[in-house]
Amino acid sequence: MKIQLSDHFTYRKLFKFVAPSVVMMFFTVIYGLVNGLAVSNLVGKTAFAAINLIIPFSSIMAAFGFLFGSGGAALIAKALGEGNTKRADGLFTFMLITTVISGFVLSLLGQLFLPFAAQAMGAEGDLLDKGLVYGRMSLLFIPALMLQYFNQYMFPTAEKSKLGMYFTVIGGLSNILFVILFVGILDMGVLGAGLANGVSQTIGGICPLFYFFSKRNDSALHITKPIFNLKDFLQTCVNGSSELVINLSIYIIGILFNYQLLRLNGENGVAAFGVIMYINMIFISFFNGYSIGSSPIVAYNNGAGNHEELKNLLKMSLRIVLCLQAAMTISAVLLARPLSMLFVSYDKELLDFTTRAFQLYSISFLFMGINIYGSAFFTALNNGTISALISFLRTLVFQSAAVLLLPLVLDANGIWLSVTVAEILALFVTVICIIRNRNKYNYV
Repeated sequence: MKIQLSDHFTYRKLFKFVAPSVVMMFFTVIYGLVNGLAVSNLVGKTAFAAINLIIPFSSIMAAFGFLFGSGGAALIAKALGEGNTKRADGLFTFMLITTVISGFVLSLLGQLFLPFAAQAMGAEGDLLDKGLVYGRMSLLFIPALMLQYFNQYMFPTAEKSKLGMYFTVIGGLSNILFVILFVGILDMGVLGAGLANGVSQTIGGICPLFYFFSKRNDSALHITKPIFNLKDFLQTCVNGSSELVINLSIYIIGILFNYQLLRLNGENGVAAFGVIMYINMIFISFFNGYSIGSSPIVAYNNGAGNHEELKNLLKMSLRIVLCLQAAMTISAVLLARPLSMLFVSYDKELLDFTTRAFQLYSISFLFMGINIYGSAFFTALNNGTISALISFLRTLVFQSAAVLLLPLVLDANGIWLSVTVAEILALFVTVICIIRNRNKYNYV
C-alpha cells in the first residue's frame, strides 16, 4: 500500500516511510567508508591521512547540494500540501537546474583553490602529494555528488522514497566493486579511490534524473517548465541554510580537528580522526536519514494547515530520536575497538589511541539526535532562520570554540570531548526554540 504525505501517520507507517531515507543515508556513508578501509589497509597510513585531510575541502563544495535539496524540498512539499502541483513541479525543475549549474562552478573553483587549502591545513611532502591527487579526482565529480544530495530530499517529497533508496544502494554497491578494481586489483592508490568514489556518485546522482524525465514517472513531482522566481530562490536558500551550515561546519570543524591533531599528535592524530569520522557518519546517518525522511511530512501538513498531524509527528519523532540517541551511544562505546580494528589493526599504538578517542567522542551521540532533528523540523516548517540559528550555534560557534579551547586544558582529550560540550549547549538552544514557537505553528 502506497504511503502518501496526506496520510495520518502511526509509528508503523512513519517507520515504513522514513526507512528508505535512512538506508539512503547509510549507503551514502558507505562510499567514504569503503574508500577509507581500502586506502588504509591497502595503501597505508600516510595515504589514509592524506585523503582525510582533503575530504573536508572537497565536501564543502558539494554541501551546497544540501542547500538546494533541503530548502527546495520544504518549499515544494508546502506547495503540494496547498494543492498547487504546478507550482511544486516548477520549483522542483528550477532547483534541479540550479544544483547542476552550481555544481560545475564549484568544481572549477575547488580545482583552483585546492593546493592553497591543502598547504594551509599543514600538508607537506608525501602527505600533500597524495592529498592533491585524491582531491583533484574527487572535485571532478562535485556536480554528481550535489545531485545525489539533492535527490535524497526530493525522492521522499515525491513520495518515492524506496526508488531513491534503490539508486543509492546501487551506487554504494558499485563503489565497493570499483574500489576493489581500482585500488585492490589495478593498484591505483589514492587516484583509484577518488575515481571509484566519483563513478559511484555519478550513478547515485545522475541516473535518478532519467526517472524524472521518463514517461513512467508516476511520482508527485515532474520535470516541467521551471519557475524562475527570486523570492522562491531566496526562500530556498534561507530554508536550506541550516543544512548547508551543518554540512559546511562538519568539514570546517574537520579542518580545525586536523590542525589541532597534527600539532598535538602528528600523523597518528589525523589518521585516528579519519577513522572516527567514518564511524561517526555511520551512526549519525540514522539521525540524518530520519530527519530527511520525515521532513516532507512536516512541510506538507504545515502547508495543509493540519495542526493535529503536526502535533502527532513531533511527539512520535521526539520519542524515536531519544531512543536512537541512547542506542547509538551504547553501541558506539561497546563497538569502539572492533570498528577501529577494521581500519588500523596493523598498528597497535594507533589502534589503542583511536579506540580511546572514539569512546570519548561517542558521548556526544547522547545529545546529538535532538539537535539534528530540531534543525530539520524548522527547515520543514519553512523557518530557515531558526533552523540556521540552531545549526550555526551548534557547530560553527560551540564546536569551533570547544575544539580550540578545551585542548588548552585537556590536551588531545579536549578535542574528542569538544563535540559533546557543543551538543549539550546546542540542546538548550533547540529546546528553547521548540518551546517558544509552539503557539506559532501549533505543533504542541
